Amino acid sequence: MNLKKKENIILIGGGGHCKSVIDVIESAGLFQIAGIIDIKENIGKKVLNYEIIGTDDDLPTLIKSYQNYHIAVGHIKSNKNRIALYDKVKLLNGNFPVIISFTAYVSKHAEIGAGTIIMHHAIVNAGAKIGCNTIINTKAMVEHDAVIGNHCHISTGAIINGGVEVGDNTFFGSGAVSKQYIKIPENSFIKANSVVKVESQDEK
Repeated sequence: MNLKKKENIILIGGGGHCKSVIDVIESAGLFQIAGIIDIKENIGKKVLNYEIIGTDDDLPTLIKSYQNYHIAVGHIKSNKNRIALYDKVKLLNGNFPVIISFTAYVSKHAEIGAGTIIMHHAIVNAGAKIGCNTIINTKAMVEHDAVIGNHCHISTGAIINGGVEVGDNTFFGSGAVSKQYIKIPENSFIKANSVVKVESQDEK
């Protein structure tokens, strides 16, 4: 029996979120983690048995050997580092595969942008569109026809209801719930357990 060899992937960021990313990648079994990029002081250390092999300054060299990357830096207070690292790899023509946990449900009628991760037990329903470099975290739900922008973080257990538009760079906190068919502006910070009832333009 011929088993397809797993493609290598480099993770960028070695903190707590990286551990969750590793778990999703291992569970999906689609990639072999070839190493982690982090700060200089952590080179040689390991995150869940995967070695930190360099810093982002090493990316121009690494790109010659590794094509696939994932931004494993978290997004809570700010996503500036996530965006800067994503843009740096894009300029080097690196590839950002979509990563989906085997326990997640993603409709075949949904669209997922490059570098986005769909984590354990998350749901992305029909007609939903999710941008690039976005985190759909554990048990989050993105309902039908919702549109999530680039560089967003939909946190654990959050619910984005049908037809909602979430602007770029938005943090949507754990357990927060949106009303259906509303527009959430870019750069928004939605607190955990909030109920978001912003009126859309159509409802005013």
